[in-house]
Amino acid sequence: MPARPPAHAPWRSIDADDYQRVPRPVTAMAKEFDPRSNTGPHAHARAQLIYAAQGVMRVTTAQGVWALPALRALWVPPGVEHAVDMITPVSMRTLYVDRGIAAGLWPDCCVIEVSGLLRELVLALAREPVEYALDGRCGQIANLIPAELAIAKVLPIRIPWPSDRRLQAVCRAILDDPGSPRTVHEWGDVVGASGRTLIRLFQSDLGLNYRQWVQQVRLADAVGRLALGQPVARIATELGYRSPSAFAAMFRRAMGSPPNLYLNQAVSG
Repeated sequence: MPARPPAHAPWRSIDADDYQRVPRPVTAMAKEFDPRSNTGPHAHARAQLIYAAQGVMRVTTAQGVWALPALRALWVPPGVEHAVDMITPVSMRTLYVDRGIAAGLWPDCCVIEVSGLLRELVLALAREPVEYALDGRCGQIANLIPAELAIAKVLPIRIPWPSDRRLQAVCRAILDDPGSPRTVHEWGDVVGASGRTLIRLFQSDLGLNYRQWVQQVRLADAVGRLALGQPVARIATELGYRSPSAFAAMFRRAMGSPPNLYLNQAVSG
């Protein structure tokens, strides 16, 4: 797992265990990751807000998959096993929130929109000592964070994850190549199941048909690519759409705004 502390704070621990029992209500860890690195499955005693100040990540739990560009963060309740894959170089800034505060927030994993204030609070706390002074500036920053979390906008963005092993193999391959042109029947040949069986499994295990699930994956991938500044035409081509206008129409139906305006609206909102 290639990971290192930020250059400006080489003295900060990058071991998550060091942040779980600190006598502080909220702590923050700064960590740098190389592209295509991953954390492996793990869980924490505290709740966690997984946030990339720069870069794009993908977080996987038994219940779903979430793609996280820099304007989004994932709330993970205490004890929930998860794994993080770095799609690009990532500057991760993780909040660890004690169980008492976490109990008043969200009971399940969810994506929140990171406001400008929340971003600056997280970055500021991540630059301070792990056991910061409770009665000083750091204590004031830490006290503001739960209040800002409580009013954060929750985004209904989740790619459901299957329990069936054959379907897991198909879904994992699609996550790795969202633009794949394979049909559900062709995937059946790959994993040794009939296309009809996979069609039934998508509906029963995920509550979506094959096309709907693939569209969710492509939307998540597109948002990450937009955050990296990739042009719409390139995204459309690499995700398998016949034209940029076809991709833009799909994106607008699903997200409520065209791709070239989506991130700008998120920032200004």
